[in-house]
Amino acid sequence: MTTVFKRPAVVPITELEQSAFCTTETLRTKTLEEEFRAGVRWQKVPIRYLKLSPEEIDEGIAAAREALQKQVVVLGHHYQRPDVIKYADFRGDSYKLSQMAARERDSKFIVFCGVHFMAETADILTAPDQVVILPNLAAGCSMADMAQTEDVEESWNELSSVLGGPEEVLPVTYMNSTAAIKALCGRNGGIVCTSSNATKLMDWAFERSQRILFIPDQHLGRNTGLKLGIPLEDMVVWSPFEPLGGHTPDRLRRARIILWEGHCSVHTRFSVKQIEEARTRYPDVSILVHPECTMDVVQQADHVGSTEYIAKMVREAPAGSKWAIGTEINLVNRLAEENPDKTVFCLDPIVCPCATMYRVHPAYLLWVLEGLMAGLVINRIKIEDDVAGEARIALNRMLEIAG
Repeated sequence: MTTVFKRPAVVPITELEQSAFCTTETLRTKTLEEEFRAGVRWQKVPIRYLKLSPEEIDEGIAAAREALQKQVVVLGHHYQRPDVIKYADFRGDSYKLSQMAARERDSKFIVFCGVHFMAETADILTAPDQVVILPNLAAGCSMADMAQTEDVEESWNELSSVLGGPEEVLPVTYMNSTAAIKALCGRNGGIVCTSSNATKLMDWAFERSQRILFIPDQHLGRNTGLKLGIPLEDMVVWSPFEPLGGHTPDRLRRARIILWEGHCSVHTRFSVKQIEEARTRYPDVSILVHPECTMDVVQQADHVGSTEYIAKMVREAPAGSKWAIGTEINLVNRLAEENPDKTVFCLDPIVCPCATMYRVHPAYLLWVLEGLMAGLVINRIKIEDDVAGEARIALNRMLEIAG
């Protein structure tokens, strides 16, 4: 008998850093020098960018955009701070922005104000002659970091050795994962999903296989499985740090959904207690949460959906309605500002932005734009052709099924 030894469980640094920007006050962009004191990892920049005032950054970005014209398109994810999102040509969720980038054929440079996996997806979907740039390479994703590529590949090999081929288990990865994990799905008959189409694509996977390995967010996977009528006893959580994920071969064979042990550091902050407090404060409030929230929160909510769904629900809601929202604070604040005829607030009374997304400070955007003015590409995100090709297979499957 062969004994398999796994390395000890390691909490990603990005998870430990999540509370770095939490505050009881209104979020305010400080100089980069001041923000460096938050105690998280930042990408180093030339000294002159550290002390720039908001006015100086504004002037610099305006001058760069004027000089670069249509050569550059700036994408802003919903979770970006307002002092960055105001410079975006397009804003949306990660996949929507990548699709927009792919349509912007006149723009040679795509500056993605988001996190690393988003820029990777944009590079996969855009034309070979287009260049994708991430303003701050330290802008990662704690959820994606919980599914390291080598751990997923090793786990997939273990799982396949017990369960067999694609008719027995298919890999389904959430968009919040590395390009290499998307590629693993592409070459093994699997697929990529988003929070808005996870139900449809999980259903597609079950038409082809007995089981699903869902990577990396256990909560989205669990909530989607329950929505499809799969009971909790037919789901198991796979720990990459234990042999066979911590299960016996028989337990894995009895499972329908194998959930990777990962989660979103932002969305797991929301609780049933917060929902109860919101309902006490406003008896007629609607609770609207993201499906990355824990199962108990999702089951207590009135509405559950992606960032695009959340934004649409609030914008189309009648005047005077009240909304308590469980998602990243920058999107919630923006929806509150854009819908003054409604009461919109975050379930969490502590203001906690996504600590990785928040690292895209406007000074970083200025840095990469001024680099382009000088003929220098800073922080290009480039996926190797073989990985991009296999990842594109999984992404195209999603497009064919979900549109």
